[in-house]
Order: sequence, then structure tokens, then C-alpha cells
Amino acid sequence: MRHGKKHRAVAEKIDKNTIYSLEEAVKMMKENKMAKFDESVEVHIKTSVDPKKGDQQVRSTVVLPHGTGKTKIVAVITSTSVEEAKLAGADIVGGEELIEKFAKKIDFDVLVATPEMMPKLARVAKVLGPKGLMPNPKTETVTTKIKEAVEALKKGRAAFKNDDSANIHQAVGKLSFDDAKIIENIKAFVEAVERAKPAGSKGKLITNITLCSTMGNGIRVKMA
Repeated sequence: MRHGKKHRAVAEKIDKNTIYSLEEAVKMMKENKMAKFDESVEVHIKTSVDPKKGDQQVRSTVVLPHGTGKTKIVAVITSTSVEEAKLAGADIVGGEELIEKFAKKIDFDVLVATPEMMPKLARVAKVLGPKGLMPNPKTETVTTKIKEAVEALKKGRAAFKNDDSANIHQAVGKLSFDDAKIIENIKAFVEAVERAKPAGSKGKLITNITLCSTMGNGIRVKMA
């Protein structure tokens, strides 16, 4: 793939062999903004886990202090907490009747379920699973505390896990955010990943951190 002149010019400003401070990286990313839209700020973390081993999966959630800049559409499926979900601000709320709908159309970003609905959701696991939308206790999307779950998701709680290459990817805000807010969100995310270090993983968990915007070049960063 051949990039345009602007992309190549920006790439030349970033030394691939240099590991920048978080403050430097955020400043460079903003100064070299390429798209006309408000790009997302992305953090890509390389870990030392063996993704083929079940006891070395990095999976958890993080509440970003300033959110991701995108309001999530939250769906709740429950037979016990319908009113609670509505009052908490869930966008889609219902019971078993939603399952048939999910099989045909997915119009939400995250699904929260109360425990009694999980056996019923098995019918659409093949639809929800590949999209990363199947509720899971580890991501706090299977819960009896519906109010807390919905409010946290609306404020900016995000679930993360390593992929097949042992990398973790997460949007942590928008380029339009103040530098300080971007940095706080990044630090919160990195700390959450460190806390999620699996028992089966030995040595240092995080081996590399790269920061970029949606259309921008990757910048390697070091955490203080």
C-alpha cells in the first residue's frame, strides 16, 4: 500500500526507533492530524502473554475518566430489572422477545444481561459472539446491578481483551480532547491492563505501547 505525500511527510517526522514520553506523543499526534473529522485516539499494547494458553488471557474493563468521546448504545435484556434499566438510561430494554430481534438486527454497542437471561441468549450466541457482544461476567455485562452497569457504560467504561497476536487495542478519546484528558485516559487504560495480568503470565506483561490517531502514524511511548 502506497501512502500519499502528506502521510509520508508526517511519517518522516516520527523516529520509529525513538520511544517518546506520553506528553510528547500526544503533542505530535495532534500537530500531525491528517483527517478532517475528529479522529479517535488509539492505544495499542503489545503483551508478553501466550494467547494460545487459556490461563494467559488478558481480559477486563476500564472506566476512562473522560470517556471515549462516543456515546454507547446500551441494550439490556432482563426479566427482573426492566424499570431499573430504563431509569438508568439504557437505550434498548426488554426480555426474551429481544432475542428474536437480535438474530436479525444488531443496533447497539453493548449488551447487558441479568443472569437468568444467559441460558436463553445461547440461541443467538453465534450472532453475538463473533461481534464481541455476548454478555460476560468478566466484562461486568452479566450482572444483577443493572443501574450501576448501565451508568458506568454510559460514562465510558470499556471492555478489553488481547487478540490472537497478544495485542490489546483500545480507543481512549478523541483528538479534540484536551491533552491532559487524553493522558489521563491513557494512564487509566494502561493501569487497568497491568491489573488484569493473568496468573499464568510470568515477567513483564506490557512490552510495547504505541499511540496513534485513526488516520495517523504510530508513535511508540514510554510510561513514567
